[in-house]
Amino acid sequence: MREIQIDKLTKLYYSIGEVAEMFHVNASLLRFWEKEFNFEIAKKNLKGNRLYSQKEIERIRVVYDLVKIKGYTLEGAKQYLSHNRNKKKENQEILSIVAQLEYIKQQLISLKTSKTE
Repeated sequence: MREIQIDKLTKLYYSIGEVAEMFHVNASLLRFWEKEFNFEIAKKNLKGNRLYSQKEIERIRVVYDLVKIKGYTLEGAKQYLSHNRNKKKENQEILSIVAQLEYIKQQLISLKTSKTE
């Protein structure tokens, strides 16, 4: 399979057939993964056909990589994604705390400077 470069995609939305063709899989597999991995498909056309954004295609690419390339079971891929999601959340919390501490540090330095003047 050729590497799909999400940033090189030119359209806002792609049909399920186009996405299936990108990954060389059946559309039914994409619908199955949508249910298994709780993907939210943000947009559907008037007929109810799924329209995939670049963000959704990136999620599919990650699942494809885990299941088809690296050989994860569906359960293993779910655990991997869950672990990484939790790790990302923890990192965001740490960054937030660091930013708050930097702000407090700047306030203390400002107070110290104003007292010495």
